[in-house]
Amino acid sequence: MPHQARHNESKVTISKEELNNLPLASFPGDIHLVTEHRKIIQAFDEIHSHEVVGFDTETRPSFVKGQRFNVSLLQLAIPDKVFLFRLNYTGLTKEITSFLENDEILKAGIGIRDDIKALQKLQPFNASGFVELSTIAKNAGLEVESVKKLAGLVLGFRISKSAQTSNWEIDQYSEKQISYAATDAWVCLELYHSLRKIRP
Repeated sequence: MPHQARHNESKVTISKEELNNLPLASFPGDIHLVTEHRKIIQAFDEIHSHEVVGFDTETRPSFVKGQRFNVSLLQLAIPDKVFLFRLNYTGLTKEITSFLENDEILKAGIGIRDDIKALQKLQPFNASGFVELSTIAKNAGLEVESVKKLAGLVLGFRISKSAQTSNWEIDQYSEKQISYAATDAWVCLELYHSLRKIRP
């Protein structure tokens, strides 16, 4: 159920107050949690038939100086479906690395450089086909860079960030975590399509 671009051509930024007044939205489609190798293969069979995929990762936050956790979750969104790959169970398999190296499938996200670096700590790969949405937004003349503000300005809704600092290595995700993780990747896919229609 893709949203139409709702960008007001004259607006280049959005205030906190305007953002808070927008309706809250979350991903409305199917969410697949992937922890087994067999399911990874099935997921990429489906993902490979798409030219653009929404991309994001989650890492358990550290509240202790000098302590760092590995990336726990990779989220990939196609229209109507988001796959959540629990990397702390599966590792970076050859299916995942070959996807991350595939320049024929665009992977759209925000803050991608850090995500790639975090994934490369698990397993070296040559990242290809990544699209940084904050750069596209800047080139379109917009003065916002965060997922939350871009969603508000370009898509006309607000997304919750309350699960961002939760434990992504926990055995069983809460509904809130699953929805949050899926929504972030889905919004990146929606933003990619909408930002491409905006001319500076």
